[in-house]
Amino acid sequence: MRLEGTPSQTVGPYLSIGLPWDDGPFVVPEGTEGAVWIRGGVYDGAGNPIPDAMIETWQADPDGGFDHPDDPRGKPGSSFRGFGRCPTDVDGQYRILTLLPGIVPDASGASQARHIDVSVFARGLLNRVVTRIYFEDQDNTGDAVLASVPEERRDTLLAKKDGADYRFDVRLQGEGETVFFAV
Repeated sequence: MRLEGTPSQTVGPYLSIGLPWDDGPFVVPEGTEGAVWIRGGVYDGAGNPIPDAMIETWQADPDGGFDHPDDPRGKPGSSFRGFGRCPTDVDGQYRILTLLPGIVPDASGASQARHIDVSVFARGLLNRVVTRIYFEDQDNTGDAVLASVPEERRDTLLAKKDGADYRFDVRLQGEGETVFFAV
């Protein structure tokens, strides 16, 4: 049996060893109708790109179901897997091909805005930091998590429309620091 390291077991610029896989950035196969790229960079407190970070995403499908056996709304066997993993390149950039997520209920049954859960792994972080991607061109009203973020910081959670795709940058510290959540 081959044992693999987990992201939290790595410290330093070792995320690219054994964790990424060739189709990791493809939540859906290329050519899937309605697919969009989410592209962005990961930056340190000085605004420098981080070339050895890794982004993981988890999201619902367009109908609000998760590709998981515990979710009766999910569609097992579809080409949508809900999970993506992409290391940053030498310029600190990543890209994930996916579909816009559907609306899902929160623990109280209220609707959450369309979002993608994101884990960020990078040098200097002993554990991942987590955030969410919301979409600037979607209705984000009524989402309790987004509403809990001070209004002047909500912009750090919004993916910006970039042609047919979206741009979402992660800033680990400093001016414009991405809002992170406790796990």
